This record gives sequence, C-alpha cells and structure tokens, in this order.
Amino acid sequence: MAQLANHHISIDCTLFGFDGTSLKVLLVKRSGIDKDGQPYADMKLPGSLIYEDEDLDEAAVRVLHTLTGVSNVPLTQFKAFGSKNRTDNPRDVDWLREEQNTNVERIITIAYFAILKLDGASAGRSLDPSTAEWVDIDKVGHLAFDHNLIIKEALGAVRRETDNNRSMLFDLLPKKFTASQLRTLCEIIYSRPLDVRNFHKKIAQMPYVVALEERQRGVAHRAARFYKFDRKIYNTLR
Repeated sequence: MAQLANHHISIDCTLFGFDGTSLKVLLVKRSGIDKDGQPYADMKLPGSLIYEDEDLDEAAVRVLHTLTGVSNVPLTQFKAFGSKNRTDNPRDVDWLREEQNTNVERIITIAYFAILKLDGASAGRSLDPSTAEWVDIDKVGHLAFDHNLIIKEALGAVRRETDNNRSMLFDLLPKKFTASQLRTLCEIIYSRPLDVRNFHKKIAQMPYVVALEERQRGVAHRAARFYKFDRKIYNTLR
C-alpha cells in the first residue's frame, strides 16, 4: 500500500561538507519536463513531503537517504520556512504537481542541517552522481523554491552551533592539522578573512589546541607545524 503524503508539510536537508579547502553543499538535480517541453535543469536541496505516519526526524533521515544515498548523518532541525511566496514560481508549482501527482499549493518546510568532513571516501560514499552532487558553496546558482535562502539560514545555524561548541570545527579537520587549515575553515564558516598573526595568537590562547613537534614534509614552502585537538581538555574547560 502506498504511503499517504501530507501535502502541506515538507522536509528540506542542507548538508554541508568541508574537504580541507572549501565548503560544499549537497544538491539534487530536478528531473522531468515542464509544460513548454523544456527539461528541469536546475537543482534543489534534498527535500520532499512527509508521510502522514512518520515523525519529522524520521522523514528527514528518509528524504536524505532516498534522494542522495547518504545515511548515518546526524541532522539538526533549525527552522521552519512558511512564507506565502515559497511557491510563487509557476514552474516550481507545476513540478510539484507532477512530482507528487496531486494539487499542491502552499507548503511549510521544516529545515535540517548537518556538516561533515569530506575525504576521498566520504565525498562519494553512497552518493548517486546521476541525481546528486557536492557543489562549492560559492558556486551555487539559483535554486528551486526558496532553497538559496534556506542554505543562507543553515550556514547561520552552523555558525551559532560552532560558537557554542568549538569541537564541531575540529571534527571537520584531520587529526593532525596546520594553523592554516584551521584558519581556512574559520574564514569559510564565518565568511570573513582573518589576520594570520592575530589568528596564531588566538591559537596560542587555546589550551585544547596542542602544538606537535611534527611538521609538514615534502612541501615547497616553509614546513608548517602540526597541531591536534585535545577533546579532554576542551570538555574540562567547558
């Protein structure tokens, strides 16, 4: 028996990934043909209507896995989007009606976010490249519905979370990292450049960022010192 969908509530998931140099967001490709016979060539966040018999958190896990293949990612609910203008674009409305095979009008979406470290394995793990891909945050074009706004708000939620829990930043870095890698990540998350000298001073004031004797090898520039994050010290100070 087909599961019944709630035609007024949806889930949208903003999944960020840091690959060591840039922040990416996971987007899915819209499929189908519009009324003019033109293919939907744009992208959107992984999202869908919820089923009548599932909780919001259950729906978020299902939506992300079904549309992207990604699973076992801790999602955090951060905001509801219910503007009457969410479905202003007739093309979006037509796509919804075709996709859901019903007359869909105003929809309130419950938004979730997650941020994770991308390496060679995790970047493509369980990801179907024909339907989903990681896109650099600064190369995201115009998305369907209000999904550009949702990404902007999700990034704000990430900043608030990292302000409250700095360990989130270090979870995105290698176990041994350089000051430059940490600074790059902070610049991306907070969308502003950071002075190199002042940043090194701040690191020196963080007892949970421990300098190692080890330095980079085989680099053309001056070898940088490695650091590690001491979670025990961090938790004690918290």
